[in-house]
Amino acid sequence: MSDENIWRGEYAVETSATAEAIWSIFRDVPAWKTWNAGIEQIEIDGPFAAGTWFTMKPPGEEALRSQLIDVRENASFIDETRVGDLVIKVAHRIETIGPARTRVVYAVDARGPQAFEIGPAVASDFPEVLASLAKLAETGSA
Repeated sequence: MSDENIWRGEYAVETSATAEAIWSIFRDVPAWKTWNAGIEQIEIDGPFAAGTWFTMKPPGEEALRSQLIDVRENASFIDETRVGDLVIKVAHRIETIGPARTRVVYAVDARGPQAFEIGPAVASDFPEVLASLAKLAETGSA
């Protein structure tokens, strides 16, 4: 695959919330829609573990099937979504950066046809999503 079919983007937020607080929010997949405006409906087909599939429906769009391909407790998870020949992976990382400081990073890797259009579209709301996640982790409410 040539380089012109790969798009990458990375977004981050710093928070005073602990890695464990952030992880508990990540693990509660059915509640993602309470802090992520890009999700109208979401269902997970099993435990929050590598290999488990979930279905997510953005507002006004068709539902997408995604799979958790790597899950590391209190550290990171990666989900993968395939649409035809397009593959989108999103890594969600929790990094401790100092006393009572944590960075949450969403890194997108889109490969295949239309990666340069779809990748930025997928990531367009990540700054708002990360801000809502940080607020929820810090205060207990989105």
